[in-house]
Amino acid sequence: MRNWRRFFVALAALIFATGVGASSAAHADSGYIRLTVVKGGWFLGANGGSGVLIFHGRRYPLSIGGVDAGLVFGVSETEFHGRVTHIRRASDVAGVYGAGGAGAALVMGARVIALTNDKGAVLELQGRQIGLIANLDLSGLVISLR
Repeated sequence: MRNWRRFFVALAALIFATGVGASSAAHADSGYIRLTVVKGGWFLGANGGSGVLIFHGRRYPLSIGGVDAGLVFGVSETEFHGRVTHIRRASDVAGVYGAGGAGAALVMGARVIALTNDKGAVLELQGRQIGLIANLDLSGLVISLR
């Protein structure tokens, strides 16, 4: 009899935990994001810029900064636009994003990138890159609300 009771208690706890997890994922939302990122370097690089998050009809200004480690030669500016998903509030976009990448631009090129931060926010971005740059690097990008 005790084993059955333990089984049902464990089963109820599992159902509750699954429901809570599904409930919190169901409340996640998405928004639109635009970023302008300037990147430059000679072996080690840096990037910085600004942007805007549009979430539930409101505009939230963003600041961007970060470092690149690897092979980085040159300077470029990239204008990204896309979606941010898996957020519940605008502040979920703020955080540290990491990515590995390779690319090159001679006057103009295209970029597509997907990034995730520690809060689970996912940036799906595309854009055009202008400048003279070649890179094979690991990048750290920090986005903060202004």
